[in-house]
Amino acid sequence: MRLLPAAPALPPRPAPGTAYAEAREVGFRYGEATVLRRIDLAVRAGELLALVGPNGSGKSTLLSLLAGDRQAGGGKVRLDGRPLSAWSAREQALRRAVLPQQLTLTFPFTVADVVRMGRAPWAGTPAEDLDEQIVTEELARTATASLTARPFPALSGGERARVGLARVLAQRTSLLLLDEPTAALDIHHAETVLSLARERAAGGDAVVIVLHDLGQAAAYADRVAVLSQGEIAACGPPAEVFTDELLSEVYQHDVEVLPHPRTGVPMVVARR
Repeated sequence: MRLLPAAPALPPRPAPGTAYAEAREVGFRYGEATVLRRIDLAVRAGELLALVGPNGSGKSTLLSLLAGDRQAGGGKVRLDGRPLSAWSAREQALRRAVLPQQLTLTFPFTVADVVRMGRAPWAGTPAEDLDEQIVTEELARTATASLTARPFPALSGGERARVGLARVLAQRTSLLLLDEPTAALDIHHAETVLSLARERAAGGDAVVIVLHDLGQAAAYADRVAVLSQGEIAACGPPAEVFTDELLSEVYQHDVEVLPHPRTGVPMVVARR
């Protein structure tokens, strides 16, 4: 009789402020090209951290290193207090969920099937009993419940993005890694996605989002890490990091940072 492998121990919730994921002196190269160098970054439980910077600055690569989808060429990446490589693939999946820029599926899975994929790491654990309840909740949160029976390949780009997010949210991990989750969305759905990410951070999860829209980063992030030419040029609260001088230099375009007249949140505008 063949015995199935025992289910892994369920990870405990991290304490608020804990460095749940870390990159220390991390570098990465594509062939001869250096993409990241000397990256030091901690992602804390209970915060939303936005990665911003020009195209090609290394944002998505850094996210993939934190996810374990790529292996750092130097330095160390840690997850939940241990080197990332010390966790099995399933143990990683119980601790972090990843939303890529594009979710591509070969077979015509329904939307419900795609969101259920987020529950796969919990199979054989007590949390499996909550699968259908969680799938239903995340379909509702992402406004995709009406799409449940539709095949995923038939969806629009924006609908795919929201279904992909529902899958990630259903995974119910303590670390969310989201790569440009608002890129294909209109303003209503983009604000919904960012509000959901903010909600998860407020509930104690660590959330990392790659964003191009500096206004979104300023409005929703506790901290922003500004990447430039493969290095972190600055990291901290948006109100401290977003300055005319820094952003103009990093983006190679003259910009102005102004406080919103009602909220005081920094607004970044190009000088024309």
